Amino acid sequence: MSDAARDPAAQRIEALMQHCRQRCERRLVRLFDEAPGPAPRLEQAMRYGVLGGGKRLRPVLVYAAGRTLGAGDEALDAPAAAVELIHAYSLVHDDLPSMDDDALRRGQPTCHRAFDEATALLAGDALQSLAFEVLTAGETPRAAAMVATLAQAAGRGGMAGGQALDLAAVGGRLDVEQLMAVHRHKTGALIRAAVRLGGLAAAAGDDPRLEALDRYAAAIGLAFQIQDDILDVTGDAEVTGKTQGADAARDKPTYPALLGLDEARRQAQALVDEGCSALAGLDAQPLIDLARYMVERNH
Repeated sequence: MSDAARDPAAQRIEALMQHCRQRCERRLVRLFDEAPGPAPRLEQAMRYGVLGGGKRLRPVLVYAAGRTLGAGDEALDAPAAAVELIHAYSLVHDDLPSMDDDALRRGQPTCHRAFDEATALLAGDALQSLAFEVLTAGETPRAAAMVATLAQAAGRGGMAGGQALDLAAVGGRLDVEQLMAVHRHKTGALIRAAVRLGGLAAAAGDDPRLEALDRYAAAIGLAFQIQDDILDVTGDAEVTGKTQGADAARDKPTYPALLGLDEARRQAQALVDEGCSALAGLDAQPLIDLARYMVERNH
């Protein structure tokens, strides 16, 4: 019998992730099938960048947070697709030779390797703009607040700023607090946005439950990055879909390098505990399961 078959939490998370991935995937495919652009090679690269697999963790967080506050899945489809489009754009750009110069993503050649650098750059640009099209189409509740949330997470105060800090840190020496500042922006900002987008589908921006969700998301966003750093050291490239040891090869500061593997694992677990504590009083078992999954995953 598999671990998932024995563990109720593993069964719950597997069922949740499968359901949410399928909904998000259907919405993403429709975006390309219903209104294709005029440049076929660009369309192919965009599809490659966003439909090539992946955990779909950020969309799952949208659905789980929205359900926690009472939203139906139909109201969550658009923000779930939008956050995944932003994530996909960021990966395409991060992998470019001018950034991290990665050759492997999700077990496949990176977008600029599969196509070319110029096409990959344009694909990332187009995926980003498509995310905001999705949020402003139809009857998305609180679309303006959602657009502002996603724009802030993707921009200079979020992922773009975090990537700039990350690039500047290569070959340098950061302490743990400085490294956390990098990852609060580069990785944590979009995870926080995913949770807030789900919340905004159900509640107004001044609802105090959104603050609890944000405290949860801030903690698990850092835990997720610590686990990514751990997997760069311990993971199997065939499982992770990434080049093992890539961070060390680029002399990038990481949590295991600063803290050691055991302390990095302890810090990740402490952050998960902190995040789950923020949800006290909410019926939020799916979010708690997702937090645990983040530090137990092997890819």
